[in-house]
Amino acid sequence: MIPFLEKIKENNFVILGRAGMDLYPDPPGTKTEDAAQFVATLGGSSANIAVALVKHGCKASLVTSVSDDAVGRFTLNQLDKYGIDRRYIRQVGGEFRNSLALAETRIEDHQSVIYRNGAADFQMTVDCVEKIDFSPFAALITTGTVFAAEPSRSSAFHAITLAKQAGLPIIFDVDYRPYSWPSPDIASEVYSKVAALSDIIIGNDEEFDFMAGGKNLGLEKAQALAAEANRLIVYKMGEKGAITYTGVEEIHTGIYPVKALKPTGAGDAFMGGFIAALAQGLPIKECILRGSASAAIVVTRVGCSPAMPTPQELDEFLQEHPGPKKPEQIKK
Repeated sequence: MIPFLEKIKENNFVILGRAGMDLYPDPPGTKTEDAAQFVATLGGSSANIAVALVKHGCKASLVTSVSDDAVGRFTLNQLDKYGIDRRYIRQVGGEFRNSLALAETRIEDHQSVIYRNGAADFQMTVDCVEKIDFSPFAALITTGTVFAAEPSRSSAFHAITLAKQAGLPIIFDVDYRPYSWPSPDIASEVYSKVAALSDIIIGNDEEFDFMAGGKNLGLEKAQALAAEANRLIVYKMGEKGAITYTGVEEIHTGIYPVKALKPTGAGDAFMGGFIAALAQGLPIKECILRGSASAAIVVTRVGCSPAMPTPQELDEFLQEHPGPKKPEQIKK
């Protein structure tokens, strides 16, 4: 039994990271350059994870900064719509702007354009995190992007320190976005520090390779992180499924193949479905499969936050797809 899993059952999560606006060319399948209209939804990895958790009946509070303008207010309104606690979100003025993504609902030649110039979420400060009362929470969830720039980086490390002092496990979604970082070397060094402080680490094979400092080194890095402490490591491999390390066992799982509309949102959906299942006290393998099924559902729908499944939708999907496919069963 991994000790911190009992704490996670308290089912109330504080999440560090960005929330923003996503714009999708409409109707689905339209290229951005050909679009006559767009659909606006809540976006940003941390906001997407918060939505996924809330839809599963968890409580979620988001800690970030948003721009004091129409886009920032859109973001706050959307968080309210989903029932996400935003008491720890600060609005910042001046030239800082909310994250904005233009993402297509198409697989072939998919294009995503991300605007991160003067990103408002990087203005999360130490003062912001010191206002957090960590006592009601079950765990701190952080995505990797919050560590890409100051003052957000130092503030996020400070939040981890305060959360650990309050007895909270740390859940780290590696979420490497090269365009946010000054250099790969800095990112690799910082991510390794975050991983060393974390209890649950979720990332794909390329992200673990990157953290390890070289191609094909990621699996060894994941195994080492699991062996050195009571950690839960989920090493995702795309169509090859995932390997999960608990320190005492190695769990291999496949994927649920679907006809995808788009490639985005799967990682955030996996995180939400997986953590919500852990909070229910389900066996770890079942938690992984519920995360994988959540990811499969989201890529078949428009948007990310609005595409996150409810428990009923997830259960119906699992009834229709009784077992994930092993890599050799997936048609290329």
